[in-house]
Amino acid sequence: MHINHPIFFGSIFKLISFFYEAELIIKTNTLELTESTVKDLLGKLPLLKAEIQKVIVGQDVILEEIIVALLAGGHCLLEGVPGLAKTLMVRTLSQALHLSFHRIQFTPDLMPTDIVGTEILEEDHATGKRFFKFNEGPLFANIVLADEINRTPPKTQAALLEAMQEFEVTYGGKTYILDRPFFILATQNPIEQAGTYPLPEAQLDRFLLYVKIGYPTEQEEINILSSTTGNKKANVQPVLTASEIQQLQSLVRDVSINDELVQYVTSLIRATRPDTSSVAYVKEWVRWGSGPRAGQALILTAKARALFKGRYAVIMDDLHAMAPPVLRHRILMNFKAEAENITSDDVTTTLLKAIERPKGKLG
Repeated sequence: MHINHPIFFGSIFKLISFFYEAELIIKTNTLELTESTVKDLLGKLPLLKAEIQKVIVGQDVILEEIIVALLAGGHCLLEGVPGLAKTLMVRTLSQALHLSFHRIQFTPDLMPTDIVGTEILEEDHATGKRFFKFNEGPLFANIVLADEINRTPPKTQAALLEAMQEFEVTYGGKTYILDRPFFILATQNPIEQAGTYPLPEAQLDRFLLYVKIGYPTEQEEINILSSTTGNKKANVQPVLTASEIQQLQSLVRDVSINDELVQYVTSLIRATRPDTSSVAYVKEWVRWGSGPRAGQALILTAKARALFKGRYAVIMDDLHAMAPPVLRHRILMNFKAEAENITSDDVTTTLLKAIERPKGKLG
């Protein structure tokens, strides 16, 4: 191993490293990984994106944000008009991973037991004794696609809360642990509101990222039409296993971030709150600002993005790239802002310009 290897010298993950049998062993809080294992894991991240892009044309930023959410161990809400391949994107992601996958089509008549599971009465043929057995619902999978999540009533939406936050479900007084990694990708349509139930703020906050999918460029649309109207079909190969994803998630939390950047995140989040913000734009348009969970999400996703980009420390670009999807659903606009069509993205853009950056070379 060269002495200038970045994993050896960098403030890479605040790791304890030592030599054993001529190979570097990297010890995180929960794992011991060899240098070659870490290089192999990081090398698979571009391959994961490339496999998805065999099917999905363009959407580079969207794909990166979804992968970042997976690496950070959170959940993702995708919003876009019909026909932008939201469902196809999630299904292709599941094909590129060695993980179990379930799709739940949310409808107005969907009940909590339809997603969590229910008990069924069975009989032991040897003894004739009857007993109740819990039959797991589609929520028991590594990747769960909650398609059109806003089409189901709050009662069913709430059934996801425990699973999203605690990675477990409770039925009949008994707790069932969900397999890890556990990743919920929910989709919703922003333009059709008839027969929908907007997600409450408490559930929106459970989503690590709120990703908006826009229309493709002209060239991307040409490529889409050319590739989807013939007989040729892409063959997506699995890239990462469940164990490897958990290893990457552990590495993400050990990515280094400068104390000055942590202070910057704190100032940014506090500036979203009208009662403590010094930014007039916020006081005029914002009803409620972001809580501490937003700062946690911003730092964690910035670490995941740094790792995805092959870096072992967070820079300013990581924070600025992840701020919109992190804050989009955590800043509540007032009635005046809604009337003037001022969005939370407008507030985020203003704050990123207004909050003073740390001095020094921090990216």
